[in-house]
Amino acid sequence: MSINFPLLLVIAVAVCGFLALVDLILLAPRRRAAIAAYQGRVDDPDDRVLERLSKEPLLVEYGKSFFPVLAIVLVLRSFLVEPFQIPSGSMKPTLEVGDFILVNKFAYGIRLPVIDEKIIEVDNPQRGDVMVFRYPSDPTINYIKRVVGLPGDQIEYTQGKRLLVNGEPVAEKLIGEEPGSLGGAMLYEERLGQIEHTIRKEMTRMRREPGGQWVVPQGHYFMMGDNR
Repeated sequence: MSINFPLLLVIAVAVCGFLALVDLILLAPRRRAAIAAYQGRVDDPDDRVLERLSKEPLLVEYGKSFFPVLAIVLVLRSFLVEPFQIPSGSMKPTLEVGDFILVNKFAYGIRLPVIDEKIIEVDNPQRGDVMVFRYPSDPTINYIKRVVGLPGDQIEYTQGKRLLVNGEPVAEKLIGEEPGSLGGAMLYEERLGQIEHTIRKEMTRMRREPGGQWVVPQGHYFMMGDNR
C-alpha cells in the first residue's frame, strides 16, 4: 500500500500549528494569570508551585517543538527539493536500483502540496531531461524516466530498438558491451536535444518486443527509461 507522505506531513503541520495557536491564544494567558494570582496571594512563592503552574500540557509541548521542524520539512519538500529512491532498473546505467537522488521541485513550476495544483509557471520539460512524475493510471506511484517526445512530436520505436523523433533517428554511438553482462546487453551514447547520456539495450529481446508509433498529444510528454 502506498503511503501519501505529503498528505500526512500537511496534517502533522496543521495539527502542531493548531496546538501552538491554541496555547498562544488560550492556554498561555491562563497560565500567566494563574501565576500572577498565586504570587498575589503569598509573600514567598514556592518555586515548585510556580514551575507547575507555568508547565505546558505535554501535547502542547510536543506540538510546539515539532511545528517549526515539520514546517521547514514541508516547505523544503514541497517547493525546493525532495529525496527520491530509484525503485527499479528502468534507468540503468544512468541510475541504479536503490540510488538516492534529490528532485528539483521548482524546475517546471511551483505546485501546492497534496492537491498538486501549479501556482507559478517556471519552465517546461525539455527533450533529454530526467523527470520524476506521477503514473497517470495511479497517481500514488512515482515514475522516473527521460523526456523523449514533446507535445506534437511523432515518436517511433522500432523492433530493432531504434528511436526516431519526427522521422529522424536519434543520434547514438556504440560504446561496447555492458561490463559483467552475460551477453546481449550493449551500451550506447545517445543524444537527445542538448543532453548526452548512456543507454542500455537488451539486444537478445529485440524480436520479442514489437515496435510502435505514437503522436504525443498537447500537454503530454513521451517518456522512456535508459534501460531498453
